[in-house]
Amino acid sequence: MAKKDERLQRRKLQSSRATALISITLVLLMVGLLGLIVLHAQKLSEYVRENIGFSIIMKENVREAGIVQLQKTLDASRFVKSTEYITPEQAAEELQEELGEDFISFLGYNPLLPSIELKLKAEYTNIDSMEMIENELLANTDVKEIYYQKDLVHLINKNIRRIGLVLLGFSALLLVIAVALINNTIRLSVYSKRFLIKTMQLVGATGGFIRRPFLWYAVMQGLYAAFIAIICLGLLLYFFQKELPELVNLQDPGLILSLFGLVLLTGIVLTYLSTWFAVKKYLRAKADRLYY
Repeated sequence: MAKKDERLQRRKLQSSRATALISITLVLLMVGLLGLIVLHAQKLSEYVRENIGFSIIMKENVREAGIVQLQKTLDASRFVKSTEYITPEQAAEELQEELGEDFISFLGYNPLLPSIELKLKAEYTNIDSMEMIENELLANTDVKEIYYQKDLVHLINKNIRRIGLVLLGFSALLLVIAVALINNTIRLSVYSKRFLIKTMQLVGATGGFIRRPFLWYAVMQGLYAAFIAIICLGLLLYFFQKELPELVNLQDPGLILSLFGLVLLTGIVLTYLSTWFAVKKYLRAKADRLYY
């Protein structure tokens, strides 16, 4: 009978530990998923903004050598991501494809001017910076006009700010929930051993001696949970990359590794602190309070 009770107690203990591990893993996985969403949203916003740019229309009598020289100067500028020189012939071909008819034969000449398509770095795609760059470009006597969609730029930046605020608020809320869930899971685990803690204290064990095995187990539990969560996140990334190959363009391996490190650190720190405070509570509790 005693052996049966011992086996039953062992099974309950293993079940309790497994439940705690699964709970912590799910919380860390949730935190990691939010981190991936935030990282990809940031890279996506940069990708969208870096596809905003200017069409620099050159004057008709400007020589090709002068345009190429301007392009080289722009490529060396701090605000430029990329440039592309469009000849009148290339512009005509593109327009003919869009219209589906040969407008040059109808007009008898090519009315299109040479141009440079300029893409800006993400940090320069706000209205103030773009107006400053526009004025700088218009100061060049070879430039006829600058074209870009101000309303579209304003709308994109406005929506990116809104999405950023929503993600920030959601991240803060999820972090609070994650801390609360892990803390409650650890407290329940320590609660089941409250009589053991008090017994050790009554026979003369110091607080540090009593805490040590609990804290060590908590760190290992956080470590295992974090590793499982990281493996799951890696598998999810692999699956999404397989289904959406374009996703690779939005990923920064360094940032993803940093996120995995953050998940690992979060798992260890939260389980350690939650265990420390939970054990401290029962070390301070009076014996008659352990029954409530």
